[in-house]
Amino acid sequence: MLFGRAKKNPIKITDKGVVEWKYATCGYCSTGCSIEVGLNEAGKPVSSRGVGGADVNRGKLCLKGIFEHELFDSNGRGTKPLIRDHFHEEFQPTNWDTALDKVHDRFREIQEKHGRDSVAIVSTGQMLTEEFYTLGKLTRGLIGTNNYDGNTTLCMASAVSGYKRSFGSDGPPGCYEDFEHTDCLIAWGSNLPEQHPIIYWRMKDAQEKRPFPLIVVDPRVTMLAQNADIHLPVTPGTDVVLMNAMMHVILKDGLEDKRYIEANTNGLEELRAEVEKYDPVTASKICGIDEDTIRTVARLFAKAGAAMQIWTMGINQSTHGSDGVVGINNLALLTGNIGKPGGTSLSITGQCNAMGTREWSSCSGLPNHRVLESEQDRKDVAKFWGIDPEFLPKKRGLFQTDIYPAIETGEIKGLWLIATNPMSSLPNTARIRKTMEKLEFCVVQDCYRDTESAQYAHVFLPAGTWAEKEGVMTNTERRVNIVKALTKPPGEAKPDLWIFNRMAERFNKKGKVSFPEHPADIFLEMGELSKGRLCDITGMTHKLIEERRGIQWPYTREQAENGEMPPAGGKRIYTIDGTFSYPDGRAKLIPLPFIDNNEVPDEKFPIWLNTGRLIEHWHGRSKTGKLADNNKYAPIPFIEINPDAAHELGIREGEYVRLVSRRSDAIVMAKPTHRVPKNMVFLPFHFHDCANRLTLGLLDPHSRQPAYKQQAIRIELMADQTEAARMSLEMREF
Repeated sequence: MLFGRAKKNPIKITDKGVVEWKYATCGYCSTGCSIEVGLNEAGKPVSSRGVGGADVNRGKLCLKGIFEHELFDSNGRGTKPLIRDHFHEEFQPTNWDTALDKVHDRFREIQEKHGRDSVAIVSTGQMLTEEFYTLGKLTRGLIGTNNYDGNTTLCMASAVSGYKRSFGSDGPPGCYEDFEHTDCLIAWGSNLPEQHPIIYWRMKDAQEKRPFPLIVVDPRVTMLAQNADIHLPVTPGTDVVLMNAMMHVILKDGLEDKRYIEANTNGLEELRAEVEKYDPVTASKICGIDEDTIRTVARLFAKAGAAMQIWTMGINQSTHGSDGVVGINNLALLTGNIGKPGGTSLSITGQCNAMGTREWSSCSGLPNHRVLESEQDRKDVAKFWGIDPEFLPKKRGLFQTDIYPAIETGEIKGLWLIATNPMSSLPNTARIRKTMEKLEFCVVQDCYRDTESAQYAHVFLPAGTWAEKEGVMTNTERRVNIVKALTKPPGEAKPDLWIFNRMAERFNKKGKVSFPEHPADIFLEMGELSKGRLCDITGMTHKLIEERRGIQWPYTREQAENGEMPPAGGKRIYTIDGTFSYPDGRAKLIPLPFIDNNEVPDEKFPIWLNTGRLIEHWHGRSKTGKLADNNKYAPIPFIEINPDAAHELGIREGEYVRLVSRRSDAIVMAKPTHRVPKNMVFLPFHFHDCANRLTLGLLDPHSRQPAYKQQAIRIELMADQTEAARMSLEMREF
């Protein structure tokens, strides 16, 4: 049967000559989509498709996943180890032994002269879990620095902190299946269609089968807000005020779940005393949401049979990020919405394996959510690894965002950056540039040679990326899934695990610590450390994970031995009959006083600057900016600006403007739209040397996560549009 114009040539899908499909898990966001990559006769990856039998994505992929196979041939890949004495000099190619010896010798020289903590290591959320575990063992067990963290501090630290404060442990309590059971969904600072499209599809699919109200809290009219039943355009940085006001209404109206609160929580009266101060009339003047709407949303949420909350960076990236997560948890606990189908507080994680970092990298402590402050945890891990417990520090070291000020003051002299790019991702770029220049020795380990931070490296170690390696990742809903090695890294580049093991040989000359070579063996070792803990993976193996297309933890050895196969989906922790991770088994209801320490618009800088993500791009575009099928949709930096504001400033669509903050400036193209209010612009953060030239990055006191979304700017129309276009082009070039 022919459709359309019969005389026209029919649409044909290009035959890419796929002869074999190989399994992996997508390496972009935290959704955890199962993916198959097609190889041609020469063994070259030429196509990507979703896996129909996988519960997470059920055959679907977003724009980034569809073209993920193109990563292997993208420009800028590191193919040789490089070395130089000073970052102003040209790199010289070298061999692996020389490069790794140089790293070992310089780190040891610095530590012997300035102390163990004078070397810092900053990791990522994009490696495989076995690599994270091995790096943690190397760092904690051999190198010995306590200044070790991941770039996940920039995206998920507030979620981690909030979960720990409320429940006693990290670990999202819900799952994607909760969309199918909920009676009400609140999305706090989350734009699923552009941030996590497949989770959005799961949500919409569930909503069409079983309609439930969607409430979106976001200063911007995002794609998700456009589909909401109620949109609350909250004043930036005031989410905690809105949460307190909702709890005020719930308690005043007697809508709290008294039985659940009495059985499962502590702190109700202290919370009640604090939220008493936030009646809707008072709160509305701070958060910008009218009092009647606050009451309506609070009652809708509390009266729902099961109510679900999700959030992403709109909550986390704030001076009140950790408090915002605790506020979400408070609302869930007050209404009995933790641990039951459709009732959860589910953080939507950022990077593909940020959860693996949290569980196994030892950045914030020791493996599997153990803490350095616990003597028993230190003894258990030291015995397992074969090291002296006294070698381990007794408290957590610096967060990533505190490592750079310590470089400024001279406390840290050496830095090892692994698959992270602070010159692009940290706020206030100019300050970070000066900081990097102070280092005595810097190592950059990355799959891309042309990252901005590599400019300051004395040694560059070329690493593999995504499916050039084998191992597991954990997604937002605690699902462990596997990545298979589909091809080899280019040139002389090596998998991160290989690099860590070769580095371990240099720090482990007496062979006192074991470092397995194969990811499957490392995973079994991790399983032994997980036995009996919240994140128990003893029933899992690489083979079973691949067969089941991912397994959610906990899944124990006892379950496996009893023949209990892991379900396709729907695992929840802190179930109604379970207990929380505090010693008494109870969660904490925590009062949240609001302290307004945001940078706010004033006469000189009258516009809010909001930053965020586009569906076609990933982080600093070191990946997607080099793929034509991704980059073509947004090749240059731009702002969304309200048409009335644009008219008053004499700005027309497509003209270039200068954004000026108290830190620096950036040149972008103007795109008038009603998605932002008159006193705000939205700037995608993906473009090199752009958004983070402007950001202030005040830190949350609990999580040390920067506030990327609350700063003030002014806008100036560029007089010379040709010169402005040239300057904007420089900001998108690598």
